[in-house]
Amino acid sequence: MSDSTQALNAARAARDQIRKVVDDAVETGRKLTDGGKGIDDHQPLTERLAYLATEAEAVDALLDYADGAGEHDPLAAESAAIFTAMVGSRVRAQAAEQTEAFGVSDSALADTLDSADFKSFVRSGVADSRLDAVGRTVVERQGVPDSYLEAEELRMTREAVRAFAQSEVAPVAQEIHMNDDLVPDAIISKMAELGFFGLAIPERYGGQGMGNEAMILTTEELSAASLAAAGSLITRPEILTKALLAGGTDEQKQEWLPKIAAGEILAAISVTEPDTGSDVASVKIRAEKGEHEGKPGYFISGAKAWCTFAGRANVIAMLTRTDPDMSKGAKGLSLLIVPKDSFPGHSFAQEQPGGGTLEGKADRTPGYRGMHSYTLGLDRYFVPAENLVGGEGRGFYLQMSGFAAGRLQTGGRATGLCQAGIQAAAVYAGERTQFGKPIGEYGLTRYKLGRMAVELAAARQITYHAARIFDQDERRALEPAMSKLFACDVAVRTTQEAQLLHGGWGYAEEFPVCRYAIDALVLPIFEGVKPILELKVIGRTILARGA
Repeated sequence: MSDSTQALNAARAARDQIRKVVDDAVETGRKLTDGGKGIDDHQPLTERLAYLATEAEAVDALLDYADGAGEHDPLAAESAAIFTAMVGSRVRAQAAEQTEAFGVSDSALADTLDSADFKSFVRSGVADSRLDAVGRTVVERQGVPDSYLEAEELRMTREAVRAFAQSEVAPVAQEIHMNDDLVPDAIISKMAELGFFGLAIPERYGGQGMGNEAMILTTEELSAASLAAAGSLITRPEILTKALLAGGTDEQKQEWLPKIAAGEILAAISVTEPDTGSDVASVKIRAEKGEHEGKPGYFISGAKAWCTFAGRANVIAMLTRTDPDMSKGAKGLSLLIVPKDSFPGHSFAQEQPGGGTLEGKADRTPGYRGMHSYTLGLDRYFVPAENLVGGEGRGFYLQMSGFAAGRLQTGGRATGLCQAGIQAAAVYAGERTQFGKPIGEYGLTRYKLGRMAVELAAARQITYHAARIFDQDERRALEPAMSKLFACDVAVRTTQEAQLLHGGWGYAEEFPVCRYAIDALVLPIFEGVKPILELKVIGRTILARGA
């Protein structure tokens, strides 16, 4: 039996023990919260359970990958074993601290996480020498090797996007960040020519119909070159696409999807308001029925915030309140496609015949420059009735469906940033000499790079796993949320470690690693801020199962 087979067999046995404890803890939480209905009375516990369930999902995904990768990825089995041990150590600590809350008895722990075999596996798995060996390989290869992709179509997609990202995006990414520039039209045009905006749009609407895994690979490679100048460009049209496919009429699909696929129109998404963030059901902006020049439609008045790409976009998919009765909550919300002109610069103002206005101003941010997020003000801005998607009162549900796609994409964006950070750190570690030798020859450097690589492998595989599930059923919101939660945390840790490995130069804006670390900070915030994702999406879902 080979060493990798032995490592995987031990990891699978440990995984089963981890699952047993996590599942028992979730079941206890389910009873305590009445099937998730009372999570607000037990928020810290719900957060713990959500994160442990997410890490257990990442263990499963990485072990499944290692089973299939075989000799194609020499680090797969080792990464899976190490990561399983890392998670096992954290679960064991949580279970020991929260024995009563988790409902795990001492005898149950003795048979699982406190067993001699499990403790031996964890000690071996998190040993410095094993992470050092992975880190040595990372330094030698100047970055983490590609994950294995079985389908040739997916391998070709990754290669094509990577070539584009390195030749067209990477050379201008730092300049865009430093100058707070807009995404160049040349990048948008070339992405449109290559079909990047239509990857997951069915062929009958002019897209490529390649599914969500191809979309994730594309997002990942673009984000490795620049999160703001390319990696996030296909997220917004993807969210609008999902809403149209789920609730649009045949006429709306024929009208909008081919234009999105061809890059003829670029979309922004507008949900958040100045005083309404995660509590989406409390959206207040008004959309009142009326007529303009004999045409039925809606007059929109109010304010929106954090509308990314609003200036350059040709349309804004906007969540509005068509029923003024706030007691209706989510049932009073509708989704409107708001047409507008494309504007360069950091502010814009558009006036319609008859006096309707739409104004926007970009909010300054330390990173994620290129896309720009705008605060919007609308005063009786008219939108025709045929731009209502899914009928009145369905906006919240269509938006949530679109958000699942956005969260999945954010997992891809996060792994791309991770990849960029590790590659930058590995190259620097091989070149930077201190105390007579390259810093990549020091044990702590290799240990850190090894840990970064193992966590990236887990983040990548939980995201690919979620994409495959989403391809089967796009009503599944749990797995995309888990991929976002885990991958974004890994991106923040990884890019900050990469920055630290650069020493003082990591704090210099001229070095791309500084941009990676700053850009990563936005990932746990948008498409569902981390605490809400843990409580209201992941926690609520896992605690409601079987209730």
